[in-house]
Amino acid sequence: MSGRLGELLVRENLISLQQLQKAQDEQRKTGGRIGSLLVRQGAIAEHDLTSFLSKQYGVPAISLKDFDIDEEVLKLIPKSTAEKHQVVPVNRAGASLIVAMSDPSNIFAIDDIKFLTGYNVEVVVASEQAIKEAIDRHYAEKGPNLDEVMAGFDDDDISVIETEGDDVNAVDLEKSAEEAPVVKLVNLILLDAIKKGASDIHIEPYEKDFRVRFRIDGSLYEVMKPPMKLRSAIISRLKIMSELDISERRLPQDGRIKLKLGKGKEMDFRVSVCPTLFGEKVVMRLLDKSNLQLDMTKLGFEEQQLKDFLEAIDRPYGMVLVTGPTGSGKTTTLYSALSKLNEVAWNISTAEDPVEFNFFGINQVQMHEDIGLNFAAALRSFLRQDPDIIMVGEIRDFETAEIGVKAALTGHLVLSTLHTNDAPGTVSRLLNMGIEPFLVTASLNAIVAQRLCRRLCAECKQPAQLEEQALLDAGFAPEELGTFQAFEPVGCRTCNDRGYKGRVAVYEVMPLWDGLKELVIQGCSTAELKQEAIRLGFRTLRMSALNKVKLGVTTLAEAVGNTAPDKF
Repeated sequence: MSGRLGELLVRENLISLQQLQKAQDEQRKTGGRIGSLLVRQGAIAEHDLTSFLSKQYGVPAISLKDFDIDEEVLKLIPKSTAEKHQVVPVNRAGASLIVAMSDPSNIFAIDDIKFLTGYNVEVVVASEQAIKEAIDRHYAEKGPNLDEVMAGFDDDDISVIETEGDDVNAVDLEKSAEEAPVVKLVNLILLDAIKKGASDIHIEPYEKDFRVRFRIDGSLYEVMKPPMKLRSAIISRLKIMSELDISERRLPQDGRIKLKLGKGKEMDFRVSVCPTLFGEKVVMRLLDKSNLQLDMTKLGFEEQQLKDFLEAIDRPYGMVLVTGPTGSGKTTTLYSALSKLNEVAWNISTAEDPVEFNFFGINQVQMHEDIGLNFAAALRSFLRQDPDIIMVGEIRDFETAEIGVKAALTGHLVLSTLHTNDAPGTVSRLLNMGIEPFLVTASLNAIVAQRLCRRLCAECKQPAQLEEQALLDAGFAPEELGTFQAFEPVGCRTCNDRGYKGRVAVYEVMPLWDGLKELVIQGCSTAELKQEAIRLGFRTLRMSALNKVKLGVTTLAEAVGNTAPDKF
């Protein structure tokens, strides 16, 4: 029906042939229905499309936004079927079930619903977006909210532990942490974070406030303010779950929580407790292996960048470094590389702090600085274990760098991370650590730098009108202006009114070409190295980010805010 709908809309002069071709091109790349894509691209308004479908198929149109659907009617069609066919049951009249659909010609869906419910199906038409919103609204799992958890909670239910002084009664703390409202509230916080796709949970005590924030797509959002009287009990509950010492409140502690969510799914939380002025702050990193993206083609690499990176990791020896600040996705990139290299023929060992995800076929070692097991010690051990591929969590000092370089020169592939601002700057960092220039050029295969930009919500993004000067200041060439359409965030139910959903990595991949090796030996500056790399075809972080703007993946503000301008 997709192709036919497009042709009908062109025939009725509601869209142009060019607009249809553009939507068809996007459909081939990303999938989706042609009507939805045309609405998203601004070719036709949603209500115009619904009116057209209503006339074309002779069925009434309906607005689902304010329509209150009876619970008994909703039970007739399960959520899985509603999502599969993009339908919503609206009402029941005798032996007939009235169903809202965005595609009234989908006879397979109609037959499926007839067979499932035993009712005759009468179709009404609604927009695809309205149906998605109705499914989200009416089929949402009704979990307890903060008010429900706290209902009936009495001030006397929990003994408040004083935060001042060292005289802490661990028995009282444990007892208060096991109280029903506290257990429910902590479970609610953890489950809500999973549901909202948060990467971190921050539980923060202040003098007169106690708040919970989630980091979603790189930005922190306040989600609730539990009562101050529950502060000690909540933190103690989390420490018990993490198997930490609840009576120790003066020193930082690290632990882990593993939750079973049914259907065999597990979620890990890496827990960090740090004493602050008004109590302990807890930060939990969510580690969801099911959401770990290991397909390199979907991480954000441009075509040539991916080719250069794959070439670097496919070599039998040498060093590949991934650089960027904390939380920029370096671990995901390295895990993706290891996943591709993980074959029976190779002995792969990793030294990590901490081990975030475990993989079959890879020997992963957790660092323990307190007993002397650091990256350098682990690396030395690996070299006596007949390795082929070694991954070191981070090169922090000369000792680790030196052993890594020597391993790369003696027939091993070494992958690691380094904290630098960009790929050309990594060479200077290694030289400053004390590595000789000839060793750097001999061992390095390639350097990758990366950042994360928030991805625009595909359901609600809209064309943006940007000033030419802003585009030129960002780094676009004058001849590029007018050749692409930039987008801006709006906010809808799909993205929780944020305008963004998920993140995409922007990369720069710098293979150490012969021309660059000569400059390193000569002791050139980072700026000279960068200029020569660009001349040889290197694309910087800013160039990659601007390309994502041209493709409508992210916004100009995200590109400019997460990458530095290319100035020489």
